[in-house]
Amino acid sequence: MNFKKLKTNNYIWAIISFLIIIMPFVVKVSRLKIIGKSLALGIVALGVDLSWGYTGLLSLGQGIFFTLGGYAIAMYLQLNSSIGLPNFFSLYDVEILPFFWEPFRSPYFTFFAIWLIPALLSGLLGYLVFRNRIKGVYFSILTQAALLVFYNGINSQQKLINGTNGLPTPNTKLFGYLVGDPTTQKFFFYISALLLLLSFLFCKWLVSKRFGRILIAIRDDEARVRFSGYNPVVYKTIIFTISGILAGISGALFTVQADLISPQYLLPPFSIEMVIWVAVGGRGTLIGAVFGAFFVRLFASLVSSAVPGAWLFIQGSLFILVVTVLPQGIVGWIKEGGPTTLLIDISLKLDNFEKNFQSLPKPLKNFIKFLVSWSLNFSKKSETYPKLEHIGKDEVEL
Repeated sequence: MNFKKLKTNNYIWAIISFLIIIMPFVVKVSRLKIIGKSLALGIVALGVDLSWGYTGLLSLGQGIFFTLGGYAIAMYLQLNSSIGLPNFFSLYDVEILPFFWEPFRSPYFTFFAIWLIPALLSGLLGYLVFRNRIKGVYFSILTQAALLVFYNGINSQQKLINGTNGLPTPNTKLFGYLVGDPTTQKFFFYISALLLLLSFLFCKWLVSKRFGRILIAIRDDEARVRFSGYNPVVYKTIIFTISGILAGISGALFTVQADLISPQYLLPPFSIEMVIWVAVGGRGTLIGAVFGAFFVRLFASLVSSAVPGAWLFIQGSLFILVVTVLPQGIVGWIKEGGPTTLLIDISLKLDNFEKNFQSLPKPLKNFIKFLVSWSLNFSKKSETYPKLEHIGKDEVEL
């Protein structure tokens, strides 16, 4: 066991925990809600990483399960914060509550509906798709088609669920507390952080077992897994269901901090953005999916508030950069010794530069020599990069 690495990891987790604890007391509520939403989105990113990073199932329809979780909590809040029918029904002359709203009066039903409805839908959809051996790009197209079906269905139902306007939450109450109140928002922030941690630990435990190794085997060579006596349909359905559950939980947490759930989250760009988070952070790493979702979404919020409309161009450029330069993502690049490799390459170029330009000032030459020496000593301690014992020869074999 690498105790030094374990000690470093403990320090990192301690710093993250400390920042989460003090965050509600040092930032404004508006900023806290942005950070809380980013934490909530880390949960859905974990589901995408399980299905895509570990199993090779590129779903472009996670917005379905995310939105269902958001609508479940929003319907409960609307019903329990109104005398009679929710206010928007009066705009459409609706006098009788639609039958599917009735169960959401119960907090217990809502608690289960947040994750159980996405679980049932994703499990059914997954089983029907995987049983027919639909995979690859066809699976991606099918999930996006399902996304558009749900978008058109919900967006057109003005009288039933307020259609394109969505369901607002800031003026509703949860167990007597105003959802938009700063104290309540601090509670949602801590809940988001806690559930993100529990989701991460669950996913980490899941992929560390034989189940996880089978998922990777399905991703790499499904036919061989089938010939080995395992049924890929079962494993793919289970992982797609878990991914749906995580999306539903994420949607509920996101809704109470975003103040609104609407059909816009059923549009393809949002589900594609989830894939970008995982690609940037590093698919097949879990922690990369979390950090990718958190920092990309946080950066997107800051950019959009400063320069409206600019984020779409940055997002496209970021995805192109990752695909062409860092296909393994940032965390994958770090794990494979990317920083050390980059440091060595820079050192080699600096060493050649110093030798080819003898007229450089002595302080600059000494600094270059120090940097080269330090980087090479660092490389000797690296477990992922070849040990370089010398530098400056005509050829250096890497």
